[in-house]
Amino acid sequence: MVGFERATIKVEREQEFEELKGAIERTFGREKVERFLKRIQSHGVRVRDFEVVLAKGIFEQVDETLEKARAQSLYQALALSDQGQMREFYLSKIEEVAPGLRAKFQKLYRYY
Repeated sequence: MVGFERATIKVEREQEFEELKGAIERTFGREKVERFLKRIQSHGVRVRDFEVVLAKGIFEQVDETLEKARAQSLYQALALSDQGQMREFYLSKIEEVAPGLRAKFQKLYRYY
C-alpha cells in the first residue's frame, strides 16, 4: 500500500515566495501567534480566509519586518501555482496552532 505523496511544483518567483513564507512562519512563532489571532478577531475575519487576511494588512501588523501592504504585494507578484502553494502553506500553519489557542479562538476556526 502506497501512502499519499504530495506533488512537487517548482516555485516560479522564489524570492517573493520565500519572503512571504518567512513572514508567515514568523507570524506563527510562539511569541506572535496569539497577537495574530487577536488581530484577525478584531477585524472580524475568519482565519482560513487568507486573501482577506492579506488585504487587511494583518501580517504587517504582527510582523514588524514587513513594510506596509508588503504581504499582499508579494502574494500578487506570485504566479497562480505559487499562490496556491502559499495558501496551502498558510492553511497548514493555522492547523498547527496549539490546541489551547485554537480553543481560545474557536470562533475564528469555524467553517460557517
